[in-house]
Amino acid sequence: MSPNPQHWSRAIALIDMNAFFASVDQRDFPFLLGQPVGITNGMRGSCIITCSYEARAFGVHTGMRLREAYQLCPNLVQRPARPKVYARVSTHIMKAIHNICPDIEVFSVDEAFIDITPSQRLYGSPEKAAQLLKTAVYETSGLLCSVGLSGDKTTAKYAAKLNKPDGFTVIPPWESRERLRYVPVTELCGIAEGMGGFLAGYGVRNCGDMEKLPISILAKRFGNLGRRIWYMCQGEDPDPLHIDVAAPKSIGHGKVMPPNTRSREVVLTYLQHMCCKVGARLRKHELEARTFWVGLHTKFGWTGEKIRLPLMSNDSRKIFQHGKRAIEFHWKGEGVHQIQVTALDPQPVAMQLDMFASNPEQQLQEKMLHKAMDSINQRYGEFTLSPARLLNRSDMPNVIAPAWKPEGHRQTI
Repeated sequence: MSPNPQHWSRAIALIDMNAFFASVDQRDFPFLLGQPVGITNGMRGSCIITCSYEARAFGVHTGMRLREAYQLCPNLVQRPARPKVYARVSTHIMKAIHNICPDIEVFSVDEAFIDITPSQRLYGSPEKAAQLLKTAVYETSGLLCSVGLSGDKTTAKYAAKLNKPDGFTVIPPWESRERLRYVPVTELCGIAEGMGGFLAGYGVRNCGDMEKLPISILAKRFGNLGRRIWYMCQGEDPDPLHIDVAAPKSIGHGKVMPPNTRSREVVLTYLQHMCCKVGARLRKHELEARTFWVGLHTKFGWTGEKIRLPLMSNDSRKIFQHGKRAIEFHWKGEGVHQIQVTALDPQPVAMQLDMFASNPEQQLQEKMLHKAMDSINQRYGEFTLSPARLLNRSDMPNVIAPAWKPEGHRQTI
């Protein structure tokens, strides 16, 4: 019995926005249309966050140093990132998608998986439903996207990147195995160089080679992930859509510092800046933590440690006090390039004051002070109220996180 081309047993689409940040800027500023645009973190940013397809034609790509990008493309137009605008556009796009097919997994700020299986009969076929999604994205945002449609997430994501920009690629599930047969395994989402090297050691370089490798070898080495990869390479990724946004396993902030920074005062300013951002973000989502990672990146790698507060907290000052001791213990004055502060065990804030606190009245006053400060900063701008040291903080703007999602805890910039 031949497959029914109208109704699939499973139909998954992947919506992938085309050069999202650059496309939003070209939409909002018509003089940028047709220009090679490079988005950086502020005008002082030294690294390309993303770039337009006009810039990509010269070899410019995400992660490239701005200096190198200018060498390849002297007419490159540098633009500062506008994370709040991108976040707002992303939210509108995801809502438009949800209105057509409610089973959506927001994969990142510019990508979403959609399970069309329940909706395909309503729209006539998986292809028609996917076309409606593509049209809705354009009508909502004025932006083009590429769509991949197949019977599983991995093949749909692979299909979406085949005909960029503005592509629409369909790989029916009964063709997936053959279409992937000669595709290098490292082209599939989730298979990086390390995994690729492991597979190459068993002679698996293309997806078609996977059928010769017993699934037990991958399962023994990588557990459930190994089992999934075995199926992925054969066009049968079993992973379902993850519709609900899980609570964060960690909340952190980091910044790239001026190269080879050796000034203690500069390092502590960056440290306090990151502690304040982590504390404010914990409070925003009514979370607190006890264990934090505080680290500096030097030419020798990361140095730092996990610090443990006496009690759960989202107080930036307490995070900074303990982090400062950790930095001064581990840092010997070598040049620093980056700093990171991460809350490793965020938990919902206790509804009552901590009975073990040495001064419950002071604890209440601190909570009221934080509430007032956060309210002012939310209304008048981040760090309107801040420690005096932060008058000298980096003026580099915030960036949107790669895993930003327009729902739940990950809605942070």
